[in-house]
Amino acid sequence: MYRKPSILWPEGVLPSDAYCDEDKRLAVLAAHGTQGMVDDPELQELVDLVAKLCDVPMAMVTVVEEGRQLFLTRTGIDARETPRPTSFCAHAMLGAEPMVVPDAREDARFANNPLVTDEPHIRFYAGHPLISVEGAPLGALCVIDTKPRPGGLSDIQRESLSVLAKSAMRRISQRRLGETAQEAVNMRESYLQRMIDSVPGIAWSADGEGNFDYVSAQWSELTATTQPRRLDDWKNAVHPEDWVQAAGAFQASLDSGKPFEYEWRLKLSDGNYRWMLARAVQTPTDEGQNRWFGTVIDVDRQHRLSEARDLLAHELSHRIKNIFAVVSGLVAIRARNRPEVAEFAADLNETIRALGAAHNYVRPHEGQRASTLSGLLADLLAPYGSAEEGRFSVTGPGIEIGARAATPLALIFHELATNSAKYGALSCPEGHLTVTVEEECEGGGEGSVCVSWEEQASSCTDPDKSEHEGFGSRLLRMAVEGQLGGTFERTFSADGLDVRIVFPRKSIEN
Repeated sequence: MYRKPSILWPEGVLPSDAYCDEDKRLAVLAAHGTQGMVDDPELQELVDLVAKLCDVPMAMVTVVEEGRQLFLTRTGIDARETPRPTSFCAHAMLGAEPMVVPDAREDARFANNPLVTDEPHIRFYAGHPLISVEGAPLGALCVIDTKPRPGGLSDIQRESLSVLAKSAMRRISQRRLGETAQEAVNMRESYLQRMIDSVPGIAWSADGEGNFDYVSAQWSELTATTQPRRLDDWKNAVHPEDWVQAAGAFQASLDSGKPFEYEWRLKLSDGNYRWMLARAVQTPTDEGQNRWFGTVIDVDRQHRLSEARDLLAHELSHRIKNIFAVVSGLVAIRARNRPEVAEFAADLNETIRALGAAHNYVRPHEGQRASTLSGLLADLLAPYGSAEEGRFSVTGPGIEIGARAATPLALIFHELATNSAKYGALSCPEGHLTVTVEEECEGGGEGSVCVSWEEQASSCTDPDKSEHEGFGSRLLRMAVEGQLGGTFERTFSADGLDVRIVFPRKSIEN
């Protein structure tokens, strides 16, 4: 790639011998793209100015090609070019300093030149070489008069010619740099497009209205259809069952500017459908507009594996629920004729039921309510009545619980509910239980969840605290502190029992 710290050849230095080789010189000249600089406005201003400063009727910026001398800009002459053998500038460009010819008739090099003997009857010529940064002679900035000038140029005129020649060369070099940079950009874009087309997925870009201006080659290879230009053009390639929701989701993203993500089925050229994951993000441009860039990736294998896993998990869930039911039935049958273990059997069955309720939150099935802490509490307390009956109330935000936390949470609140049914607020009709779930409650710290379990049971049986608190507390502390990393406080009062449990939120969401 063309890179130089300067775009000008050092002043007063002859052109490079290597680039005076005609093939190399012409290659450098072609690289400057001078054909595109004919009548360049900036060069024309330089020519007009140098003609005035040197007080001559003719001036021009020339480049010397293989067989001709081309005037990029000129003043005082109609011709656009002259044959190279008659060119004064072909001589001037080979020097280190401006070439000055006071009277061409008296210069052996030019006395018989047709441009001297005939129109335009050149007598005086002064030309400053235009040399590329590599040292290749390209042409000259020259001034011409039809009258001889024995004194040549004044010092100020000579300096002006030199300064303006540098400006002309700088302008020609800038165009070269611009074209070189554009070639580099085009090359990078070509590499990028080839890279995108080789990726096993569809890439696309669109304007803020959803008009597609680029869709990678993978689209045509997969669907054997022309590239879409508007959203409606995707309709024939998207499964009919997915089209309305997918198109609506994309339009909603266009309207809101929010990222788009959706799974849908793409119709392939063989007529089969494959699951695809489409993603897109909005990106602002320097012009203050918005553009969308997106991908469509084949996730058919992962989608079908996920469906198979969900089917297996659903089947296992049913089998586990059946195991709970079988175990509960076996306990009931074995305890039927043994009154001495009836209470133990009832407690065991209640625990099994609580684990079954927790399992619904580990593997939610169709029809199950959202997996929230408040929902789990309501399910565990349901055997003791309903909220409408006034036996208990559960309030607080819908904090979701994760699969790992569901079982210890179920054991914790099942233990509290069982004790309440035996000794506390749920053991008599007058008792009332209030459960409050709070986020980042006082003393809990940031990212905490607090559960307050308050029993109003002054008219119910007063439990023997020394008998019942030990085992229950150990069980609760083991689940709260050991498994969920929380804290547990239990306080008896004249009105009943107050329990305060604080969990790190992340421990119950996992």
